[in-house]
Order: sequence, then structure tokens, then C-alpha cells
Amino acid sequence: MKRLIAARLTFLALLVVAPASSALAGNFSAVLNGRSVHVDATHDWNEDNAGLGLEYQFVTESRWKKRIMINGFRDSNEEMSYMAGAGLHRTLFATDRLDGFYIDAGINAFLMTRRDVNDNRPFPGAVPSLSVGNDYMGFNLTYLPVKAVERAIGMRMVDDTVSGIFFLQFKVDVSQLLPTD
Repeated sequence: MKRLIAARLTFLALLVVAPASSALAGNFSAVLNGRSVHVDATHDWNEDNAGLGLEYQFVTESRWKKRIMINGFRDSNEEMSYMAGAGLHRTLFATDRLDGFYIDAGINAFLMTRRDVNDNRPFPGAVPSLSVGNDYMGFNLTYLPVKAVERAIGMRMVDDTVSGIFFLQFKVDVSQLLPTD
């Protein structure tokens, strides 16, 4: 049931975004949430974080890239979590070869809901992020330092052995699939 709700929310977001696609000249990506790694964890956390999302990167001539994102995914406790936010990333390397290969690094700020944190009331966060890909697909790697997470949510983690969490997403550019005027 929760997967159906996440799929419906993603579909609804696509329906809202598609008519505006000609007004927005940036790149839309469908995001498939994938894996997490709980560094040094002794507890058996869910690391299969299946979910869907969208990412939009605004057009810029600068090496600084602005993006917005929305995601729904199965969290470490096997519950659905949702986040919406924005990121500022700098291009560290880019080439026209390999269909526009790039490496970007930056920070993402967001609001997130989790059942185990304030009973699904949104809380803020900001995390470092690395994005590697080309004009058609890529990967987002995010690192959540435990101390920053504990400060943001105002409580200690259940597993004191976790030193951080890496989160991996796969993204596919869907801009070419959207209608243009």
C-alpha cells in the first residue's frame, strides 16, 4: 500500500511538471532511490531503500548548479520517508566526451519526514553530496554524518556504533521525453 502511495505521488508530480516543461529549460531526471550503507553498524538496518523521485537542474552558464528534488523511499526502519529540498553543486570536472561526463560536489538542504522522528512532522537537514554522470544518466551519493543527524532531529541514534550513512541514487534524464511547444 505504501509503495502504491509513493508511486501515485511521483506520478502526480510528473503530471504537474510536464505541462510546465516548455517554460523550464533545465533538465528533469527520474530518480531511483537505491542503497544505503550504515558505516560500522552492529544493528541490521534496512539498506535497500527502494523509492522514486524527481530532480530538476536549472539552466546555468556557471560552474555552480542549482537543483531541486523530491523523493519518497523506504528508510532504514522499513518505513516510508519523504523529502523535498534544493541543492547547490559545483562542477569539479566536465567534458564533452562520454556524452557530457561530469563530476559535481555540493550540499543539499531539505525537509524530511520520518515516522520515528517527531511522528512524521517535517524536520530540516543539510548534507554533502556528490553527483557523477553524463547527459543521460548518473549517480548521486550523499553522506549523512551521524552527529549532524542527531543535532537536526534532537535525539540520539538507536545504534551508537553507526558513524555515518551513505545513500546512493540512480538518475535518468527524462527531459527529452517531456513535450515541448
